[in-house]
Amino acid sequence: MNRLISTKGRYALRLMIDIASYSNGSPVTLKDVSKRQDVSIKYLEQVVSLLLKRGYLISIRGNNGGYLLSKDPKEYTAGDIIRCAEGTLAPVSCLKTDCNVCPRKDICSTLDFWKGFYDVVNNYVDSVTLDDLRNEELLKIGNDYSI
Repeated sequence: MNRLISTKGRYALRLMIDIASYSNGSPVTLKDVSKRQDVSIKYLEQVVSLLLKRGYLISIRGNNGGYLLSKDPKEYTAGDIIRCAEGTLAPVSCLKTDCNVCPRKDICSTLDFWKGFYDVVNNYVDSVTLDDLRNEELLKIGNDYSI
């Protein structure tokens, strides 16, 4: 199985970082995110839909509308956002749910390896907050942005 984070997962993370970086309390439009991130508005609409359903974003309608984070950036982890778009980050199908129904689970010589791998991935993505990623974004662009 070749398991990679899809564009949906990567763009969800980029969208959330962009909103955290550029909102300053004002809604951020998809048009602006699209320009900065070089992602089509159509694709961003799909990603926003997932994030709205999970309650990660707030939609503001009207002329000055757009999207805001529903919580402080410190309260989101990269893992939360990626799993919102991707579902599980399990490297193998037998770990996709809490109840492993694989008939080989009791004799599988690689199951503990995959569990350990999965734990390392989850621990890492859950150790990085949206605030950490926003701060990295601001360092990379040199705080030279306009609103």
